[in-house]
Amino acid sequence: MSKKKQKQAQVIEIPKAILFTTKFLHAISPSLTTKFAAKLFTTPIRHKLPKRELHMEHESVQKSIMVSAINKEIVIYEYGKSDKKVLLVHGWSGRGTQLVKIADELLKMGYMTISFDAPAHGKSKGNYSIMTEFIASILELEKQYNSFEYAIGHSLGGMSVLNAIKQNLQVKKAVTIGAGDVIQDIIDDFIKKLQLKPEYGMKLRDHFENRFAGKMDDYSAYKAAAEIKIPVLIMHDKKDDDVSVKAAYHIHENLQGSELLITEGLGHRKILGDEAVINKIKEFISK
Repeated sequence: MSKKKQKQAQVIEIPKAILFTTKFLHAISPSLTTKFAAKLFTTPIRHKLPKRELHMEHESVQKSIMVSAINKEIVIYEYGKSDKKVLLVHGWSGRGTQLVKIADELLKMGYMTISFDAPAHGKSKGNYSIMTEFIASILELEKQYNSFEYAIGHSLGGMSVLNAIKQNLQVKKAVTIGAGDVIQDIIDDFIKKLQLKPEYGMKLRDHFENRFAGKMDDYSAYKAAAEIKIPVLIMHDKKDDDVSVKAAYHIHENLQGSELLITEGLGHRKILGDEAVINKIKEFISK
Protein backbone atom coordinates (compact mmCIF):
# COMPACT_ATOMS: atom_id res chain seq x y z
CA MET A 1 0.00 0.00 0.00
CA SER A 2 1.37 3.44 -0.93
CA LYS A 3 1.97 6.09 1.75
CA LYS A 4 -0.81 8.18 0.24
CA LYS A 5 -3.31 5.33 0.53
CA GLN A 6 -2.16 4.62 4.09
CA LYS A 7 -2.87 8.20 5.09
CA GLN A 8 -6.29 8.05 3.43
CA ALA A 9 -7.07 4.85 5.34
CA GLN A 10 -6.19 6.58 8.61
CA VAL A 11 -8.54 9.48 7.88
CA ILE A 12 -11.41 7.06 7.12
CA GLU A 13 -11.11 5.71 10.68
CA ILE A 14 -12.79 8.91 11.94
CA PRO A 15 -16.53 8.83 11.08
CA LYS A 16 -17.71 11.68 8.88
CA ALA A 17 -20.27 12.77 11.49
CA ILE A 18 -17.47 13.33 14.02
CA LEU A 19 -15.38 15.26 11.50
CA PHE A 20 -18.41 17.42 10.69
CA THR A 21 -19.05 18.12 14.37
CA THR A 22 -15.39 18.97 14.91
CA LYS A 23 -15.38 21.45 12.02
CA PHE A 24 -18.64 23.01 13.22
CA LEU A 25 -17.30 23.51 16.76
CA HIS A 26 -14.02 24.84 15.40
CA ALA A 27 -15.95 27.52 13.54
CA ILE A 28 -17.73 28.76 16.65
CA SER A 29 -15.50 28.00 19.65
CA PRO A 30 -11.90 26.81 20.08
CA SER A 31 -12.71 25.97 23.72
CA LEU A 32 -15.64 23.70 22.79
CA THR A 33 -13.51 22.14 20.06
CA THR A 34 -10.80 21.27 22.59
CA LYS A 35 -13.33 19.79 25.04
CA PHE A 36 -14.91 17.73 22.26
CA ALA A 37 -11.50 16.45 21.16
CA ALA A 38 -10.68 15.57 24.78
CA LYS A 39 -13.89 13.57 25.10
CA LEU A 40 -13.13 11.65 21.91
CA PHE A 41 -9.53 11.05 23.01
CA THR A 42 -10.63 9.44 26.28
CA THR A 43 -13.59 7.42 24.94
CA PRO A 44 -12.61 3.93 23.77
CA ILE A 45 -14.61 1.90 21.25
CA ARG A 46 -15.97 -1.44 22.46
CA HIS A 47 -15.52 -3.98 19.66
CA LYS A 48 -17.41 -7.25 19.27
CA LEU A 49 -15.44 -10.22 20.59
CA PRO A 50 -13.76 -12.02 17.65
CA LYS A 51 -14.25 -15.79 17.29
CA ARG A 52 -10.54 -16.42 17.85
CA GLU A 53 -10.90 -15.12 21.42
CA LEU A 54 -14.03 -17.07 22.38
CA HIS A 55 -12.25 -20.05 23.92
CA MET A 56 -10.25 -17.80 26.26
CA GLU A 57 -13.46 -16.00 27.15
CA HIS A 58 -15.19 -19.31 27.97
CA GLU A 59 -12.28 -20.99 29.76
CA SER A 60 -11.18 -18.05 31.91
CA VAL A 61 -12.23 -17.53 35.50
CA GLN A 62 -13.64 -14.00 35.47
CA LYS A 63 -14.32 -11.66 38.37
CA SER A 64 -14.53 -7.98 39.15
CA ILE A 65 -12.15 -6.18 41.47
CA MET A 66 -12.06 -2.61 42.72
CA VAL A 67 -9.04 -0.52 41.82
CA SER A 68 -8.94 1.65 44.91
CA ALA A 69 -6.56 4.26 43.46
CA ILE A 70 -9.13 5.27 40.83
CA ASN A 71 -12.30 4.01 42.54
CA LYS A 72 -13.30 1.94 39.52
CA GLU A 73 -14.07 -1.73 39.01
CA ILE A 74 -12.35 -3.81 36.35
CA VAL A 75 -13.07 -7.31 35.05
CA ILE A 76 -10.12 -9.69 35.27
CA TYR A 77 -9.43 -12.97 33.45
CA GLU A 78 -7.57 -15.85 35.12
CA TYR A 79 -6.50 -18.17 32.30
CA GLY A 80 -4.99 -21.50 33.29
CA LYS A 81 -3.72 -22.48 36.74
CA SER A 82 -0.11 -22.16 37.87
CA ASP A 83 2.03 -20.58 40.56
CA LYS A 84 3.91 -18.85 37.73
CA LYS A 85 1.85 -15.92 36.48
CA VAL A 86 2.23 -13.59 33.49
CA LEU A 87 0.40 -10.26 33.23
CA LEU A 88 -1.12 -9.38 29.83
CA VAL A 89 -2.23 -5.80 29.11
CA HIS A 90 -4.34 -4.87 26.09
CA GLY A 91 -4.20 -1.57 24.24
CA TRP A 92 -6.68 1.25 23.68
CA SER A 93 -10.12 -0.06 22.68
CA GLY A 94 -8.88 -3.59 23.36
CA ARG A 95 -9.97 -6.20 25.91
CA GLY A 96 -8.57 -8.80 28.25
CA THR A 97 -8.72 -11.64 25.72
CA GLN A 98 -6.97 -9.76 22.90
CA LEU A 99 -3.57 -11.39 23.50
CA VAL A 100 -5.15 -14.86 23.30
CA LYS A 101 -2.56 -16.42 20.96
CA ILE A 102 0.24 -15.38 23.29
CA ALA A 103 -1.76 -16.60 26.31
CA ASP A 104 -2.31 -20.01 24.71
CA GLU A 105 1.42 -20.52 24.20
CA LEU A 106 2.22 -19.36 27.73
CA LEU A 107 -0.20 -21.96 29.09
CA LYS A 108 1.69 -24.66 27.19
CA MET A 109 4.86 -23.42 28.88
CA GLY A 110 3.32 -23.85 32.31
CA TYR A 111 2.27 -20.28 33.02
CA MET A 112 -1.06 -18.85 34.14
CA THR A 113 -2.04 -15.54 32.54
CA ILE A 114 -3.83 -12.69 34.25
CA SER A 115 -5.41 -10.05 32.05
CA PHE A 116 -8.13 -7.45 32.46
CA ASP A 117 -10.58 -5.15 30.76
CA ALA A 118 -9.36 -1.64 31.56
CA PRO A 119 -11.98 0.90 32.70
CA ALA A 120 -14.52 1.56 29.91
CA HIS A 121 -13.15 -1.40 27.93
CA GLY A 122 -14.66 -4.82 27.33
CA LYS A 123 -16.90 -5.80 30.25
CA SER A 124 -15.60 -3.14 32.62
CA LYS A 125 -17.98 -0.29 33.38
CA GLY A 126 -17.48 3.33 32.41
CA ASN A 127 -17.45 5.61 29.39
CA TYR A 128 -13.94 7.03 29.48
CA SER A 129 -10.43 6.11 30.50
CA ILE A 130 -6.82 7.32 30.38
CA MET A 131 -3.42 5.65 30.66
CA THR A 132 -3.08 6.41 34.37
CA GLU A 133 -6.07 4.12 34.94
CA PHE A 134 -4.32 1.32 33.04
CA ILE A 135 -1.27 1.81 35.26
CA ALA A 136 -3.36 1.87 38.45
CA SER A 137 -5.10 -1.35 37.36
CA ILE A 138 -1.74 -3.07 36.78
CA LEU A 139 -0.45 -2.06 40.22
CA GLU A 140 -3.69 -3.20 41.86
CA LEU A 141 -3.39 -6.60 40.19
CA GLU A 142 0.13 -6.95 41.56
CA LYS A 143 -1.32 -6.46 45.05
CA GLN A 144 -4.05 -9.00 44.37
CA TYR A 145 -1.77 -11.71 42.92
CA ASN A 146 1.41 -10.96 44.91
CA SER A 147 3.77 -11.18 41.94
CA PHE A 148 4.12 -11.76 38.21
CA GLU A 149 7.02 -13.41 36.41
CA TYR A 150 6.65 -11.24 33.31
CA ALA A 151 4.45 -8.50 31.87
CA ILE A 152 3.45 -8.22 28.21
CA GLY A 153 1.65 -5.15 26.86
CA HIS A 154 0.25 -4.16 23.47
CA SER A 155 0.09 -0.55 22.26
CA LEU A 156 -1.09 1.64 25.17
CA GLY A 157 -0.76 -1.50 27.29
CA GLY A 158 2.96 -1.57 26.49
CA MET A 159 3.35 2.06 27.54
CA SER A 160 1.39 1.29 30.71
CA VAL A 161 3.61 -1.69 31.55
CA LEU A 162 6.77 0.45 31.24
CA ASN A 163 5.23 3.18 33.42
CA ALA A 164 4.07 0.62 35.98
CA ILE A 165 7.62 -0.78 36.20
CA LYS A 166 8.82 2.80 36.73
CA GLN A 167 6.32 2.92 39.61
CA ASN A 168 7.80 -0.28 41.09
CA LEU A 169 5.91 -3.11 39.41
CA GLN A 170 8.18 -6.10 40.09
CA VAL A 171 8.68 -8.40 37.09
CA LYS A 172 11.73 -10.26 35.80
CA LYS A 173 11.26 -9.19 32.17
CA ALA A 174 8.80 -7.23 30.06
CA VAL A 175 7.61 -7.28 26.45
CA THR A 176 6.06 -4.39 24.54
CA ILE A 177 4.29 -4.85 21.20
CA GLY A 178 3.45 -1.84 19.04
CA ALA A 179 3.84 0.50 22.02
CA GLY A 180 3.56 4.26 21.66
CA ASP A 181 6.22 6.57 23.02
CA VAL A 182 5.98 10.38 23.22
CA ILE A 183 2.59 11.50 24.53
CA GLN A 184 2.63 14.72 22.49
CA ASP A 185 3.21 12.71 19.30
CA ILE A 186 0.15 10.60 20.11
CA ILE A 187 -1.95 13.71 20.74
CA ASP A 188 -0.70 15.43 17.58
CA ASP A 189 -1.50 12.34 15.49
CA PHE A 190 -5.02 12.28 16.93
CA ILE A 191 -5.51 15.98 16.16
CA LYS A 192 -4.32 15.36 12.59
CA LYS A 193 -6.89 12.60 12.15
CA LEU A 194 -9.59 15.01 13.34
CA GLN A 195 -8.39 17.38 10.60
CA LEU A 196 -7.71 20.17 13.10
CA LYS A 197 -4.85 22.65 13.02
CA PRO A 198 -1.64 21.52 14.81
CA GLU A 199 -2.14 24.20 17.50
CA TYR A 200 -4.95 22.04 18.92
CA GLY A 201 -2.34 19.48 19.92
CA MET A 202 -1.00 21.99 22.45
CA LYS A 203 -4.51 23.01 23.51
CA LEU A 204 -5.45 19.38 24.16
CA ARG A 205 -2.23 18.78 26.13
CA ASP A 206 -2.90 21.87 28.27
CA HIS A 207 -6.49 20.74 28.83
CA PHE A 208 -5.37 17.40 30.24
CA GLU A 209 -2.56 18.87 32.32
CA ASN A 210 -4.96 21.35 33.92
CA ARG A 211 -7.57 18.64 34.49
CA PHE A 212 -5.24 16.05 36.01
CA ALA A 213 -2.60 18.36 37.53
CA GLY A 214 0.37 16.64 35.95
CA LYS A 215 2.70 16.79 32.97
CA MET A 216 1.62 14.53 30.09
CA ASP A 217 5.19 13.97 28.97
CA ASP A 218 6.01 12.37 32.32
CA TYR A 219 4.16 9.29 31.00
CA SER A 220 6.03 9.09 27.69
CA ALA A 221 7.45 5.58 27.29
CA TYR A 222 11.05 6.70 26.70
CA LYS A 223 11.09 8.46 30.08
CA ALA A 224 9.94 5.31 31.86
CA ALA A 225 12.45 3.27 29.82
CA ALA A 226 15.33 5.40 31.07
CA GLU A 227 14.64 4.22 34.64
CA ILE A 228 14.12 0.52 33.89
CA LYS A 229 16.87 -1.97 34.70
CA ILE A 230 15.25 -5.30 33.73
CA PRO A 231 15.46 -6.89 30.24
CA VAL A 232 12.77 -5.66 27.84
CA LEU A 233 11.82 -7.05 24.43
CA ILE A 234 10.46 -4.37 22.08
CA MET A 235 8.44 -5.57 19.09
CA HIS A 236 6.97 -3.34 16.42
CA ASP A 237 5.91 -3.61 12.80
CA LYS A 238 7.57 -1.43 10.19
CA LYS A 239 4.20 -0.66 8.57
CA ASP A 240 2.23 -0.01 11.78
CA ASP A 241 -0.26 2.70 10.77
CA ASP A 242 -1.52 3.26 14.31
CA VAL A 243 1.83 3.81 16.02
CA SER A 244 4.94 4.82 14.09
CA VAL A 245 7.86 2.40 14.28
CA LYS A 246 10.05 5.33 15.36
CA ALA A 247 8.53 4.83 18.83
CA ALA A 248 10.17 1.41 19.11
CA TYR A 249 13.60 2.74 18.13
CA HIS A 250 13.36 5.62 20.61
CA ILE A 251 12.26 3.39 23.50
CA HIS A 252 15.07 0.97 22.64
CA GLU A 253 17.63 3.80 22.75
CA ASN A 254 16.55 4.71 26.28
CA LEU A 255 16.62 1.22 27.78
CA GLN A 256 19.74 -0.18 29.39
CA GLY A 257 19.05 -3.77 28.42
CA SER A 258 16.64 -4.40 25.58
CA GLU A 259 16.13 -6.42 22.45
CA LEU A 260 14.43 -4.99 19.39
CA LEU A 261 12.49 -6.96 16.79
CA ILE A 262 11.05 -5.07 13.81
CA THR A 263 8.58 -7.07 11.73
CA GLU A 264 7.12 -6.22 8.34
CA GLY A 265 3.61 -6.62 6.96
CA LEU A 266 1.84 -7.36 10.25
CA GLY A 267 0.56 -3.90 11.14
CA HIS A 268 -0.66 -2.95 14.60
CA ARG A 269 -2.84 -5.96 15.45
CA LYS A 270 -1.91 -8.97 13.31
CA ILE A 271 1.45 -8.92 15.06
CA LEU A 272 -0.28 -10.29 18.18
CA GLY A 273 -1.00 -13.62 16.49
CA ASP A 274 2.10 -14.05 14.35
CA GLU A 275 3.91 -17.34 14.98
CA ALA A 276 7.43 -15.89 14.64
CA VAL A 277 6.56 -13.06 17.03
CA ILE A 278 5.18 -15.48 19.62
CA ASN A 279 8.21 -17.76 19.25
CA LYS A 280 10.47 -14.76 19.90
CA ILE A 281 8.53 -13.97 23.08
CA LYS A 282 8.88 -17.58 24.22
CA GLU A 283 12.62 -17.51 23.51
CA PHE A 284 13.04 -14.19 25.32
CA ILE A 285 11.34 -15.25 28.55
CA SER A 286 12.99 -18.68 28.53
CA LYS A 287 16.56 -17.36 28.50
